[in-house]
Amino acid sequence: MTVNGSRRRVFAAMTDPEQVAEWWGPKGFTCPEVNLNVRVGGMYRIAMRPPVGELFHLVGAYVEVVPPSRLAYTFRWEPPDPDDCETIARLRLRDVHGATEVELVQGPFATEARRDLHQAEWVDSLARLASYLAPTDAGPGHFATA
Repeated sequence: MTVNGSRRRVFAAMTDPEQVAEWWGPKGFTCPEVNLNVRVGGMYRIAMRPPVGELFHLVGAYVEVVPPSRLAYTFRWEPPDPDDCETIARLRLRDVHGATEVELVQGPFATEARRDLHQAEWVDSLARLASYLAPTDAGPGHFATA
C-alpha cells in the first residue's frame, strides 16, 4: 500500500502512541490506550475496542527498529484465540514518488483462517493509516502533510 507522506512521517505515525491511537485497527475499532516502548526488546501494549464486544489487547516486543525504514515486532492477542500463535509483523517503508510504500509481512500463522483474518484486518488498518496521513483542507485540528 502507498500512503501520503515521507518515510519519516509514516514511521512516526507507526511509533508515536498518540498517532497510533488515531488509526490502528480495523474499521470501527478504537484504541483507548496505546503504550509503546519503541526500541529493540521494548514492549508494546495496545487496548482495542471493537464496535461490539469486549475490550482486548495486542501485545508484543520490538525485534527490529530502523528509523525510518523498518519496524518489526512480535504480535499476540490477550486473551488469545485458541487458533492463535505468536507471529512477527515486519514492516518496510520505501520512498515512492513523494509518498511511502508500506510493505507488511506477518507470520507464521497456526491456521489459514487466522492468516486470512489478519490479512483483512491489516488491509483495513493500513487504509485507516492512509486516511490519517491524507492531506486535508479542514483547517486547525486536522493533520496535513507538508
